[in-house]
Amino acid sequence: MKLCLINHSFKYELEKLIRIFLPFEKIEFSDLKEVTDCCAITEISNDLAIATLILDKKKADRSYNISNPNDLKESELILATALFDCFTEITGYVSQWGLLTGVRPAKLYSRLCEIMGEKDATDYFKNILKVSDKKISLCKETHKGEESIISKSGNNSFSLYVSIPFCPTRCAYCSFVSHSVDKAKKLIPEYINKLCKEIEITASIANKNGLKLETVYIGGGTPTAISAEQLAEIMTAIKSNFDLSNILEYTVEAGRPDTVTKDKLKVIKNLGATRISINPQTMNDDVLSVIGRRHTAEDTKQAFLLARECGHNNINMDLIAGLPNDTLDSFKNTVNEVLALNPESVTVHSLSMKRSSNLNTNGILPEINSGLIASDMVDYAREILSEKGIVPYYMYRQSKTVGNLENVGYAKTGFECFYNVYIMDETHTILACGASAVTKLREPCGDYIERIFNYKYPYEYIDRFDEIISRKDGIENFYAKFGVRD
Repeated sequence: MKLCLINHSFKYELEKLIRIFLPFEKIEFSDLKEVTDCCAITEISNDLAIATLILDKKKADRSYNISNPNDLKESELILATALFDCFTEITGYVSQWGLLTGVRPAKLYSRLCEIMGEKDATDYFKNILKVSDKKISLCKETHKGEESIISKSGNNSFSLYVSIPFCPTRCAYCSFVSHSVDKAKKLIPEYINKLCKEIEITASIANKNGLKLETVYIGGGTPTAISAEQLAEIMTAIKSNFDLSNILEYTVEAGRPDTVTKDKLKVIKNLGATRISINPQTMNDDVLSVIGRRHTAEDTKQAFLLARECGHNNINMDLIAGLPNDTLDSFKNTVNEVLALNPESVTVHSLSMKRSSNLNTNGILPEINSGLIASDMVDYAREILSEKGIVPYYMYRQSKTVGNLENVGYAKTGFECFYNVYIMDETHTILACGASAVTKLREPCGDYIERIFNYKYPYEYIDRFDEIISRKDGIENFYAKFGVRD
């Protein structure tokens, strides 16, 4: 598609808006008016925002008044609205999130509530941003859930993230930097050795600066893809170096049921974890095969029951709406089978077709129709989970998601994942260790964020470890500048 930008520089926002309707279309930009068989011509002319869309041999035009042409934010919003309305006319597709393309809609809603009150914030979402009543309701509910969790974090609080970027196989929808255990087997011992050293150094910096650890999250990859002994080595390093006496939760992802063993579950329990995830994604064996998962629905059930046997009383289960070959009836069956296991929390993701995922590179692309089915799936999940007292408490969105939908964490009261809220809200500092980990430093009593990146791949992490450690000086410098306030 050709996107023409006439007399304005709103490239980024308009490109994101086009992705709602055409998530994988290659977009070329021009500052000239170029009419083609597939183009969006956008223009600011005095006090008018003008959009023309030509798509599928159809044409739509919109022009709207700009009350204050000197207000760039208003001009951008009105021009985006004009283009959005053109797309809606031609495609017949009405996005439930309207013009919103951001990652944290509930955080935006919360901020608007503080500025203008709940009624006006709701009106703005509905009438200006064109968000559906259903999604506004979801924002309200998650906003309330997040508020109580955010209030528990102090100005000197932080969370620890530890990356174990290995998996038994790569799922077809995955874009995370993870490596097959079989292929990376030789790297793992040295990786763990370096990771434990980074944990030790990070803990020393946190202690020196008077930071208080509130949550721990070991993710991946699939942390349980490594052996029980290797997992114990990492968790022992955390326990030996960090003060865990004040933590609100400690999560270990045991995401792939085919990696779950009694020994690993005992290690996780005995070394301090309070919460785990066992993630089926679907309980349909045919769909599991399509997405490259080596386990079955029965394997998921057995892994869950084994976790209960080992004393785990806070278990999350992840599901994905919109997977290839899945149907609404099949997804309903998945939700019902998961509920029969009685987990404490369920996270419902919408399929995101990332550029580097196998689903994308293999050409299996979602269409508007599959997005409508996925929308019915997430609606069903919300309805049935809420009936069982498992309610939404956090939410985020990703680009190129089927149906332009969202990812929502649901939990029974008292079993919400604090880390999920803290990282999405950017409530406090996240100190991160391991390959592809990103430390996110949050100014105490302020909004300034600074990031420190580790190298992505395990071999880079090992080979350039000294450089990674030198970057830790950034943490010291940050707190030397901003201090820590109780």
